[in-house]
Amino acid sequence: MATFDIKMPKMGESVTECTITVLMVQQGDYIEEDTDLFEITSAKTAATIPSPVAGRIVKINYAEGDTVAVGLPVIVVDTEGEATAPSVEEPKQAESKGTEQVASPSPSAPVEVHRGSVERWYSPVVLERAKAAKISQEELDSLQGTGFGGRVSKTDIVRYIEQKKGAPTPAPRAERSAVPSPATQRPQIVAPAVPIGPEDRVIPMDPIRRIIADRMVQSVQVAPHVTSFLKVDITELVHWREAEKEAFKKREGYALTYMTPVVEAVARALKEFPRINASVDGYNIVERKHVHVGMAVALPDGNLVVPVIRDADKLSRSGIAEQVALLAEKSRKGRLTPDEMSGGTFTISNYGSSGTLFGTPIINQPESAILGIGAIEKEPTILETEAGDVIAVRHKMYLSFSYDHRIIDGMLGGAFLQAVAHYLSDWKQTN
Repeated sequence: MATFDIKMPKMGESVTECTITVLMVQQGDYIEEDTDLFEITSAKTAATIPSPVAGRIVKINYAEGDTVAVGLPVIVVDTEGEATAPSVEEPKQAESKGTEQVASPSPSAPVEVHRGSVERWYSPVVLERAKAAKISQEELDSLQGTGFGGRVSKTDIVRYIEQKKGAPTPAPRAERSAVPSPATQRPQIVAPAVPIGPEDRVIPMDPIRRIIADRMVQSVQVAPHVTSFLKVDITELVHWREAEKEAFKKREGYALTYMTPVVEAVARALKEFPRINASVDGYNIVERKHVHVGMAVALPDGNLVVPVIRDADKLSRSGIAEQVALLAEKSRKGRLTPDEMSGGTFTISNYGSSGTLFGTPIINQPESAILGIGAIEKEPTILETEAGDVIAVRHKMYLSFSYDHRIIDGMLGGAFLQAVAHYLSDWKQTN
């Protein structure tokens, strides 16, 4: 029997583990190449993992809810198609609702791991629960874990929190940090209970929506948002695009959308104002060397993703148009790679495509700013000419710029917004 291990993939440079949210196959199933096997989530993204081979599944090492380190085998496939009868004990563990799931075939006895023994893995779910319950790192490190290698699972942390509520104990005194994080000093915000009527429908969030929800809450809690608005006259840009779009598509093979000049203008402005192209790390400001511009793309299922155009400031206009078209297509087909969804330094949200004029976009952490572009509308405008004031029909668009007030003040934010507006409104002069 020839077997093939399907391992937990690496979903980005900094991702070391992922949580299995849905298992789509069972032991003994015959699968084709590209059959979807399981869904995973990490602190950065969510994805569906297909099979690179055809064959019969002879072993599933983990269950739904398990957090698995990158590189460990999740599923074993017999590529010769031989069906191996499942053992009696394994399906009982998978089917029994009263038995706690164990993250590996290793012995199920809890492994006690104390602070300082070995470095432990903690899933985003465990860390979030611990933070919400104000559990110190020392407490967390001292917990008994029933997961893989003694890891603390979601079940472990929930049980500990419940026990702590029943018999409260004073938390260990925390050491004073030399550079305290402002985020940790905020009071805990508890969501109110939601009444649910008998005729109401409860829809569980899918993995992507859960990630979006967590990130939005995190962003507004960590960063004090300020939003500035500016109405821009982009008549020259509109006329230029109308004159160029057909020839551009024939020549380059990609559509010339408005996102292309916006990305170009933003990239140029970010080079002028490096403080906007930055992140906050405690009391440090990290100015990014590269200009990686993310663009929010709406998906057919109502969710959205943010693929990243890398080194946008170094790309030609045709290069930006190519990246905009390719990344948008891959986003809607669910074919983005982890690298194409990570590493952004600034984000653009085009809610104008739905007819919205302006909004207050939320910063995509750990970035420090985000630009929203609204719908383009015609409106009468008073223009100053040598013959006097005249009324003309012009194309206008609102720019909505949200930024982190910890490191970006109103003057700097306004200057950056004016620079973007200048590149878009004086299109002929600046190009």
